[in-house]
Amino acid sequence: MSGDLEFGVVQSDRQFQAINGSPDSEWAGKPQKDLRAVFSIHPESITLVAAVDADIKDIMDLKGKRVNIGNPGSGQRQNSIDALTAVGIDYKKDLNAEGIKASESAGLLQDGRIDAFFYTVGHPNGSIKEATSGKRKVRFASITGVDKLLAKYPYYAKAFIPVKVYPGAVNEKDVQTFGVKATFVTSAKVPDNVVYAITKEVFDNFEDFKKLHPAYQVLTKEGMLEGLSAPIHPGAMKYYKEAGLK
Repeated sequence: MSGDLEFGVVQSDRQFQAINGSPDSEWAGKPQKDLRAVFSIHPESITLVAAVDADIKDIMDLKGKRVNIGNPGSGQRQNSIDALTAVGIDYKKDLNAEGIKASESAGLLQDGRIDAFFYTVGHPNGSIKEATSGKRKVRFASITGVDKLLAKYPYYAKAFIPVKVYPGAVNEKDVQTFGVKATFVTSAKVPDNVVYAITKEVFDNFEDFKKLHPAYQVLTKEGMLEGLSAPIHPGAMKYYKEAGLK
């Protein structure tokens, strides 16, 4: 929004908070009216990684534990707080909460400095592979009891962690959680022809695009127009109408 970038990838919840000036965000009372959506990408699951020796199997087991909830200002920190609040856990009183970047969590967990960490991310993820491949045994803890949260916020949806992509974790079944979507956004100030060209390039070469990352395998063209709470940029909309997607 400051003009330093023309495009960016943001979580769908942050897109919603920015365009609406949500009271529980840093944009409170300052809606970012020039924010424009282009398309959504892969789901990002709120992932709770825990050491087996800490005896954490579900989010409710976190009380009294050392947990990294994410660095201040990050989308995943708010996701962590939302999840904890939904199940009646006060992160300030009930946890020994750390505020470190999620990408640093794997080392901290393996070193025994934390018991668990949250990471909002698409799967498979290299940092989580690192966390599940060390000497300290690790499991994915379920995040349940959040139905009211999902009903309250339109950008959240149920999700699961596909454990087959993390053979080092002790889980035998996929793990229930919820998540957001990674979304590709721009500004109203970016010219229509530029946004049109990028949108066309992605959608006209859709199968090649899906090969860029394992997390993209689940993508559909229709699904990439979901989770967009900011208005779609006119350049992107021109392509979607031509392609019969809108």
